[in-house]
Amino acid sequence: MIPKETVERIFDTARIDEVVGEFVSLKKRGSSMIGLCPFHNEKTPSFNVSPARGIYKCFGCGKGGNSVNFIMEHEHITYPEALKWLAKKYNIEIAEEEQSSEQVAKDNERESLFLVSAFAQKHFTKNLHETEEGKAIGLSYFQERGFRPDIIEKFQLGFSPDTWRDLTDAAIAAGYKLEYMVKAGLTIQVEDNSAPSPSERAGVRYFDRFKGRVIFPVHNASGRVIAFGGRTLKTDKKIAKYINSPETDIYHKSNVLYGLYFAKKQIIAEDVCYLVEGYTDVTSMHQAGIENVVASSGTSLTVEQIRLIRRYTNNITILYDGDPAGIKASFRGIDLILEEGMNVRVLLFPDNDDPDSYSKKVSSEELKQFIKENTKDFIRFKTELLSLDVGNDPIKKAGLIRDIVESIALIPDAITRSVFVKDCSRILDIEEQTLLNELNKFRKNNYNKKLSGEARANVVAPTEGFVEDESKVGNLSKGLTTNFNTPKERNIIRILLLFGSTKIEVEHLDEKEQPVKVETTVAELIVNELVVDNINLNHVVFQKIFTEFVSGIEKEIIPEISFFTNHPDESVRIVATDILTSPHYIHDWEKEYFMSNGEKYIASSTSPYELSDWEKHSIFVTVEEQVIKRSAIDAVYSLKLAHTEKIINDINGEIKDATSHDDVLILMAKNIRLLQAKKYFANQLGIVVIR
Repeated sequence: MIPKETVERIFDTARIDEVVGEFVSLKKRGSSMIGLCPFHNEKTPSFNVSPARGIYKCFGCGKGGNSVNFIMEHEHITYPEALKWLAKKYNIEIAEEEQSSEQVAKDNERESLFLVSAFAQKHFTKNLHETEEGKAIGLSYFQERGFRPDIIEKFQLGFSPDTWRDLTDAAIAAGYKLEYMVKAGLTIQVEDNSAPSPSERAGVRYFDRFKGRVIFPVHNASGRVIAFGGRTLKTDKKIAKYINSPETDIYHKSNVLYGLYFAKKQIIAEDVCYLVEGYTDVTSMHQAGIENVVASSGTSLTVEQIRLIRRYTNNITILYDGDPAGIKASFRGIDLILEEGMNVRVLLFPDNDDPDSYSKKVSSEELKQFIKENTKDFIRFKTELLSLDVGNDPIKKAGLIRDIVESIALIPDAITRSVFVKDCSRILDIEEQTLLNELNKFRKNNYNKKLSGEARANVVAPTEGFVEDESKVGNLSKGLTTNFNTPKERNIIRILLLFGSTKIEVEHLDEKEQPVKVETTVAELIVNELVVDNINLNHVVFQKIFTEFVSGIEKEIIPEISFFTNHPDESVRIVATDILTSPHYIHDWEKEYFMSNGEKYIASSTSPYELSDWEKHSIFVTVEEQVIKRSAIDAVYSLKLAHTEKIINDINGEIKDATSHDDVLILMAKNIRLLQAKKYFANQLGIVVIR
């Protein structure tokens, strides 16, 4: 474990412009630097680096963060690895902290599992090439499947003879402990009351899990063997065709993709990952010259596997065989990919072929051309496949449309959704607005489900909402938000991040009830105003950031920007970076009340665009730094006004449902006080209250 002091030193030393400058050609523009984004193809620079704040942000693809995030993203490495990368660059010595005896024992056990797995792979490979049974049965099978020697060697394929303890006895003879063979899933332990052999305990027997099978080792992303898949060569239908390693401390099947170690470099180069079903599909595609391919190894695709692919590309193409039932069952996997914001395309092989069999029938160039010409976006593919069952039945067609729209509704990006809605409208010959209405229902229902129960604590409210038709939106080009307070809460957090430590003067009543001016900070003003009225922020991450300011003020410390951009909570880092690098979006009504106070201004400090030569034309703009006290107070009043209106609406509902006359009188008295508060906040903001 890297000591906290060393981590802080790395963050303090690593200059974002120097780190990014090793990979991107940066040019100075004002107080920032700009260059071509290394994470997506672009011709016009949209990648911004702020040395003062220690962060980067691409306004094209949206990626952003600090120096460590950049190295993790660019080099596709873990957080500790990125810290070590930066430590090496800046000659910072890392003296890792001494671990507890429990940590040492756990690490030793994990390493032991890696070691016995590596031994097993070498033993299986040796069996395949150096034993008579291995060559006659295992190697012959691979050769009959058409695998070249270099592919067999590359994937470290092997063979386990049809005997009970070939691997187990070899491992014990080599000095490996039986308990680790069992924990690694290589040896099976069973209770048996028959007479044991000298190497076994009474009542316990041990035998090889993969006996009588050809072996496919499974590697993690760094190339270490962590598990195995074994295929039987027998025709007995009672015997499982494939068996796989069980879950262990080093192997969690939902987090692993077969072939990723051999594919990741080409996935990055091609910017697409081909997803297939099984081991032989991967090896055959490699043999055909297509290396950016991985398999879910027969298991249902998981979110963890999708996110693993996303480390290397945002584009997935699923390669299916011709089995319609199997394809329909896998639609859930497509929806998971869409929900993660990735681009998914689909390819169906002809005549019930799969990637393995089809790659054997055609040349490498023909296979590549076939894939290029026959991949389809998921909507066209899903529509064409499901339309076969629909025919002219209007009820079934309506169900098909809902099925397609439900998938589109999962896509996080509004522009992508809009494009797919237009395609769907054209393909299915249905009004685009009808699809939009149905899509909005699905998105609203999905969001409400996420907010229910325990999931509420882990979900971040979307910053854009459900309205897709811009003609219905008016000036609010981003649509309506689910929580109308989100823009107000975001504004509070923006002011805290940018101006929290700024000194301002406020009026305060002394002991004699006389007004006196007191110096405070923007953060203290906002925090005290919200805490005194017990106001929490609905947006989960905004509340996390606000809580950090509350905690800091209690310790008489105003957290700096770097505290949030380097925060251990990834959601805090992402939101803070986004706020610090995004233009401040001002709704029309906000512009109007700013004007009513006689203080027109724009938030130039957060905009990637700069004003130039305005003064030459006698146009003078007041930047927010000059009116920050007014901005902070207005932000607080705006949020308090919204909270007050919500409480009033809630009480009105209670009045309608009240059965007791006394209860109604109590509620109405509360309402009168709240309406007075509402009028006060509105007056402070220059808003006319109609009722």
